[in-house]
Amino acid sequence: MRRWGLAVLCAVLLMRGASAEEKRYEPKWDSLDQRPMPTWFLDAKFGIFIHWGVYSVPAWGKMGEYAEWYWNNMSDKKPENAWWQFHSRQYGPDFNYQEFAPRFTAELFDANQWARLFQRSGAKYVVLTSKHHEGFCLWPSAEASRTWGRPWNAVEIGPKRDLLGELAKATREQGVKFGFYYSLYEWFNPLWKADRKKYVEEHMIPQFKDAVTRYQPSIIFSDGEWDMPSSDWKSEQLLAWLYNESPCKEEVVVNDRWGKECRHKHGGYWTTEYAAGLKDDSHAWEESRGMAYSYGYNRAERIDDYKTGREFIFTLIDLVSRGGNLLLDIGPASDGTIPPLMEQRLLEIGDWLKVNGEAIYGTRFAGRSCQWSEGKRPDQQFGEFMVKYRLMDQIGQQPRDGAAVKQAFFTKKPDAVYAITSGWPGSQFVLKDVRVPDGAVVTLLGCPENLKAQRKDNTLTITLPALGPEEAPCRHAFVLKITGAELLPEK
Repeated sequence: MRRWGLAVLCAVLLMRGASAEEKRYEPKWDSLDQRPMPTWFLDAKFGIFIHWGVYSVPAWGKMGEYAEWYWNNMSDKKPENAWWQFHSRQYGPDFNYQEFAPRFTAELFDANQWARLFQRSGAKYVVLTSKHHEGFCLWPSAEASRTWGRPWNAVEIGPKRDLLGELAKATREQGVKFGFYYSLYEWFNPLWKADRKKYVEEHMIPQFKDAVTRYQPSIIFSDGEWDMPSSDWKSEQLLAWLYNESPCKEEVVVNDRWGKECRHKHGGYWTTEYAAGLKDDSHAWEESRGMAYSYGYNRAERIDDYKTGREFIFTLIDLVSRGGNLLLDIGPASDGTIPPLMEQRLLEIGDWLKVNGEAIYGTRFAGRSCQWSEGKRPDQQFGEFMVKYRLMDQIGQQPRDGAAVKQAFFTKKPDAVYAITSGWPGSQFVLKDVRVPDGAVVTLLGCPENLKAQRKDNTLTITLPALGPEEAPCRHAFVLKITGAELLPEK
């Protein structure tokens, strides 16, 4: 009996050893790309991007461009350069960008207030710029100050606080996963300009490992990779360390920006920005964008430059219906406050998700992104948000030109299909090319009663309750849940 027990124990240990060995990844893309995407990212769907740094002091950009590129863009001192014109006019031609660092004070930054806002928005993860291309770090990075030859992190100058650490702690206490953005290169770092190989080995790699070890991120958004191939960045070796040795190796998610050849080919999830996202969930992907035209706060942007809460809700629905995630950016001010308009947009999304989050979180691509049941379908994808969409703004309100256009986006879980309608669907909603089993239940999320539904062949006609504007469970978009349903290929 003892021999049998010893044999079983040995077998178990051998199996565990084999399993552990199987989970190790070689520093080669063929091996690294086999790592399964952690399920939490596929389920999360909605995250918040935060661009915050020294560029938040001038907080200005040429309209339609990224304000966080201020230093790079103002360095071209030609009279016709709008960035240089602004800088020299406001701060003087002899004012160096590095002199903004003491003005990046974050005196009103309250990590707990930010974290509570993010939780109320319905976001499941947060990605803060640990450093952008300017190289200024929001944590006590020894490498930053050493290679720059000056205090160049938020603990030594400016706020005199570990901003990255404070937000990591606060967001996790709210049940929101925390991660960071990390730029591989730095525009004007003296070591980068003098010796790129030495920069990678003596600055970037130890700095990256320091941030990962300190804050154990759930997600890392790499960027600034386009100047060199991944072999020069030593990205394969770095990711092998991340997946095999780092303290967050089981949970961490990474993107695809690890070398100029990598996007949509190597790494973790694919990335797009200020675009319409990708088609389906054949590979995990995420679309990111700011609330107006910039990621970093741009004081020149006005109210009409910002998308509405309604537009962001439909952006989220559209991307999720095609299998993707939305990473929506905010740009805090240098004092640590989030502009109230950005807070309002986040809370409006959160209000909608409180009612309808079941149709977003944990869902997958349903095999069909949307259905147009009446009217003429616009010739542009909904994700691009052109002005061609005819949608009902409120219950009972018809589009201005009188053309009734009804659209449904689809998501699914193993036990149900969700049809998310653009505006109130009217007294009836017709769902085509769907297989519905006997005994299927149809509900409107946010309303307690089951809905009447009539099935004929592969068409389901759903009768909606007669609700007034004040009785609606939410605004903008409404979710019909059909248990056991399966969408069929469109004819």
